[in-house]
Amino acid sequence: MIPKSFIQDLLNRLDIVDVVERHVPLKKAGANYVACCPFHNEKSPSFTVSQSKQFYHCFGCGAHGTAIGFVMEHVGLGFVEAVEELARGAGMEVPHERSSAAETYQKVAPDLYEVMQTATRFYREQLKQSPRAIDYLKRRGLSGEIAAKFGIGYAPEGWQGLAAAFPDYQSDTLSETGLVIVNEEDRKRYDRFRDRIMFPIVNVRGQVIGFGGRVLDKGEPKYLNSPETPLFEKGRELYGLFQAQKAVRAAQRVLVVEGYMDVVALAQHGVEYAVATLGTATTPYHVQKLLRLVEHIVFCFDGDKAGQKAAWRALENALPHLQDGKRISFLFLPVEHDPDSFIREFGKESFEQRVQEAMPLSAYLLREVSAGLDLRSQEGRNQLLQRAKPLLTAIAAPATALLLRKEVAALAGVSQAELEALYEITPVARPVVRKAPQRAGRSAPSGDRRLLQCLIAQPALGARLPADWQGDGPEVEVISALLAVLREAEYGLSGPALTQYFQGTVHERMLAAAEADMLSWGEGFDVEGEFVGLMSNFDKDRRRLEFQALQSKVAHGGLACLSEAERERYRQAGR
Repeated sequence: MIPKSFIQDLLNRLDIVDVVERHVPLKKAGANYVACCPFHNEKSPSFTVSQSKQFYHCFGCGAHGTAIGFVMEHVGLGFVEAVEELARGAGMEVPHERSSAAETYQKVAPDLYEVMQTATRFYREQLKQSPRAIDYLKRRGLSGEIAAKFGIGYAPEGWQGLAAAFPDYQSDTLSETGLVIVNEEDRKRYDRFRDRIMFPIVNVRGQVIGFGGRVLDKGEPKYLNSPETPLFEKGRELYGLFQAQKAVRAAQRVLVVEGYMDVVALAQHGVEYAVATLGTATTPYHVQKLLRLVEHIVFCFDGDKAGQKAAWRALENALPHLQDGKRISFLFLPVEHDPDSFIREFGKESFEQRVQEAMPLSAYLLREVSAGLDLRSQEGRNQLLQRAKPLLTAIAAPATALLLRKEVAALAGVSQAELEALYEITPVARPVVRKAPQRAGRSAPSGDRRLLQCLIAQPALGARLPADWQGDGPEVEVISALLAVLREAEYGLSGPALTQYFQGTVHERMLAAAEADMLSWGEGFDVEGEFVGLMSNFDKDRRRLEFQALQSKVAHGGLACLSEAERERYRQAGR
């Protein structure tokens, strides 16, 4: 775990304008900076960055957060990775609180990255010295430029080839990174990768964290990957993402394929927005990571049984993470082709036409759940409902869930309400209740909303909030949560550190809305004066309610029913 105090220090040292401008050109607009949003397509800028308040907000898509949140969303990093990336740029070293063996395991010694880099250089040098390996790559249509871009190398034959690159072949770092296997019986060591084309697996910061090795001729396994190591967790990484980042951003589309050679061959022919899973099915983390980067994911699989199975796993893992307004599609190539062979035979234009015509997730889901069923019969429609239930109930995106429920209900010959009742799920669409027309213009924020904004702007004000404070708006719960965090931190947190603490919680949306309203505050906005006014109003309301309660007691039992202290408060309040 990263200590909260370090997050505070990091955010205090960063300027969000500098962080965002590394990726998005900003223009000054009054007290803030604006740009076209990097998270959705737009022609007029609705993406606003506040230098004084140190957060960004898009009025178009609702994207919102601190400098850490921006790096997570824009670069596709996890929280720890984003903090480490920003800390490096600020010249800070990230401390880690060791609360468990698992967390200790995640802390990686810097020399492991150096070991992987040394192995990469060794494999690349070996490729230059192997006419057989070079000839293999040429036959696959790869140029030297593409091989260099992806750092492709060759692991030579022989049991201990890496001894030429590492004088201390007995070092534990070689087995810890998966480069060397240690026989448990006799403790003898040998290289994991032998006589294989080597594909370095690179993280989003450009560091080599693992390898994939492909046989040159016939042999099993065809592909061999690095094992799980402190550097490499295959369910969280995607081959080629580092090289594809620029093209992926430009196209707002990513193509997910199954093999290293598919990614490299597509790049050779100008399709540079492809990535590959690393010997695993597509994981929920892969889907989340890619949806942070692009508007459209296209899964591209072979048309054989294995490809169909992989596609269905991808769909199942994607459903809980679907986002309205973003697309996921499925492209199935002819059985005799994979992306590598297809693009080599038919070219870029034909391949990209296939990508454009990829089947939307909704169409693929409906096709599969109704496959082989006689929907004219009650039994067939019943089976359809049973097949669709775990899929439809997994979808959280409201519009997507609504449309798919409607389609499945229509196929099954039931109403949407009947389907939702059968599945025991909350209706996405409720009956429309007509409201009186609202007056034009924005209503003034409530007292609780303004108090929440004051605490965000100056968290230290929380120490001055009366112990008997009570609110009555929807903000009460989030204010209470903020105060609990502030008390624990002895009111020493800054606003950005405070809101960063609540990223990913149930309070995130309300905090974002409150901060978005704060963008209209002028440079000279008196936060403390606003807070004092709110406390004065609170005190007046408290005294009024107290007087009303005393009045009620007097009306029922006279002054005699009041204590001496209550009589004094009654006389004071009545003046």
